[in-house]
Amino acid sequence: MKSILYTICIIFLFSCSSNTVDNRNCNFLLDIGVNININLSLPQYNQLNFAGNSIYIPNIGNAGIIVASTGADFLAWDASDPNHEPNACSALTPSGLFGTCGCDDGNTYNFVTGEGNDGLRCALKNYRVERNGNSLLIFN
Repeated sequence: MKSILYTICIIFLFSCSSNTVDNRNCNFLLDIGVNININLSLPQYNQLNFAGNSIYIPNIGNAGIIVASTGADFLAWDASDPNHEPNACSALTPSGLFGTCGCDDGNTYNFVTGEGNDGLRCALKNYRVERNGNSLLIFN
C-alpha cells in the first residue's frame, strides 16, 4: 500500500507545472527597479483623485509609468508596449483608462486589466501600488 502511495505522490509532484509563462515573444521589457512616491495633492497628480483618469510619469521604468485611478483603487503599469522592442514609438499615450502605442499598429491596452486588444500576446508590465493617506508608493 505504501509503494502505491509513494508512486502516486511522485507522479503528482512531477506532473505539476510552474506558474511562470515562458513566452519568448514577451521578453522585450527590462526588469528595471521602480520606487517612486507621488503626492496626490500636487497639481500634476490631482486628476488621479477622480475615477477613470490616468497620468503618465516619464523617466521611470522602461518608458515611464502610467498610473490609473478606477475610483476604488490605483493601478500602475510600465508605459512601454510589451509587444514591441522599446523604441521611439513604443511608449503608450494614456486616455482615461486606456492607452495606445504610438507605432503604426496602434496597439491599445486597458489600464484596469493590463490586457491589450485582440491578438496581442503580451500584457502590460504591472507595478505594485500602496496608498498611504494622500500619497501613493509605486514599486516592484
